[in-house]
Amino acid sequence: MYEWKEISITDMKGFAIGHAQDEVHATGCTVILPEKKAVCGVDVRGGGPASRENQLLNPLMSNDGVNAVLLSGGSAYGLDAARGVMIYLERQKKGVKVGDAIVPIVVGSSIFDLGCVDGSVRPDANMGYKACLDAKRNLERNGNVGAGMGATVGKLMGAGRSMKSGLGCYAVQVGNLQVGAIVVVNAIGDVYELDSQKELAGLLNADKTGMISSEFEAVKLLQLASQFSLNTTIGCVITNAGLDKAEMNKVAAMASNGIARTIRPVNTSMDGDSVYAMSVGRVKSCADVVGTLAAHVLGKAVNRAVLETDEIYGYKSARSFL
Repeated sequence: MYEWKEISITDMKGFAIGHAQDEVHATGCTVILPEKKAVCGVDVRGGGPASRENQLLNPLMSNDGVNAVLLSGGSAYGLDAARGVMIYLERQKKGVKVGDAIVPIVVGSSIFDLGCVDGSVRPDANMGYKACLDAKRNLERNGNVGAGMGATVGKLMGAGRSMKSGLGCYAVQVGNLQVGAIVVVNAIGDVYELDSQKELAGLLNADKTGMISSEFEAVKLLQLASQFSLNTTIGCVITNAGLDKAEMNKVAAMASNGIARTIRPVNTSMDGDSVYAMSVGRVKSCADVVGTLAAHVLGKAVNRAVLETDEIYGYKSARSFL
């Protein structure tokens, strides 16, 4: 019988993770770089995504793999960080050869963090390039790092009663199969523990001594459109399973269930919730098995994104109540 064990995401082979951030202005980006071109799928459940090249991941498109996945702050402005990732990959001679040119394939999504501290500074090409250089260290880091620098949750009543979130990683191994997740949690809703459904972070009560349910408050308010535009949870699931493009899109769709199990409310019409799924190996498995594990690790990564984030910029975090 296969043993199911937790591993560090950096125990997984075939890719590296890098971060760059501006701690003063509360923004940053995170890049996932496969050693070789990786089969990739995506699932977009939010109605307002800020994304780049996602249409290439449709199984009907001719693209057969990506050279990087970018997770970024800065809303749509932050997608500019992909240019730095492309420059880095071009210098590594990684990408699609078109005559004498090389065109790296970089897909990505951004969160809205412009209101956390100072929205005048956003991830740019220089920051994207620095994240690629940082990937050489390939360290597992959670919390206030990379694209998680400006992430917050529980924003129904505005910044004054929201809490600090960040970036989270989690991975498991079953036999030779490995599945891991990296996620940036920037939700209007509250975050709940995957296993117990205990509220971990979210909307603070009026005196900021505890938390209340964003779901219940949202139903009472019935005026959410202006707040929903500030939120997005984005992530990437990585596996060493050898699956094709259509199967990786199925894995991405199943992985998104991990977000639905841990954030409430979620996937609204003005969220940009997006999950990528990347294959970096050839271990035999099936999409249903990988997708089931993907939902688990993504939910656990969401939990880490709040549990391993410290107070900063005047926001309380889950650690404030431990």
